[in-house]
Amino acid sequence: MLTLTLTADLSGVTDLRPDDTAENPFWYTFKVQCTSCRETHANPISVSRFEQNEVSGSRGEANFVWKCQFCKRESTATIKEAPKSYEQASPPTRQKILEIDCRGLEFTEFHSEGDWLAMGPESGTKFTAVDLSEGDWFDYDEKAGDEVSIKDMKWEIRRN
Repeated sequence: MLTLTLTADLSGVTDLRPDDTAENPFWYTFKVQCTSCRETHANPISVSRFEQNEVSGSRGEANFVWKCQFCKRESTATIKEAPKSYEQASPPTRQKILEIDCRGLEFTEFHSEGDWLAMGPESGTKFTAVDLSEGDWFDYDEKAGDEVSIKDMKWEIRRN
């Protein structure tokens, strides 16, 4: 089991989470490595918790099924539950965002591409289409009359 964690400095926003619904699935983008031969796939891959793929030679399904180009082993990854929200904390604390059951592969790096959501803690302002792909994010909360930001993001993939 792998856990994706985030540590970030949130100013004027809280409840940061991927915009991930059945109608509008979020595609989690990772670098993937085979645990048998340790070869890392050349390109990042994307996984949706709403997509189900058949696992060869079994009746099971997984969100991501991958056959290593080098050792030809088939591996799977399944996102266990909906993503958790990152809550504003001072100082910033590491918080679990996602839990993934990986078999025969591991994710070595996370790319925060895609739309994220956040909310103004006092104003209730909903921020949509938050783009974290460039790192830091800045906006303005009209209701609160103040600048808001997400800075110093540190993504970690940890083994449970």
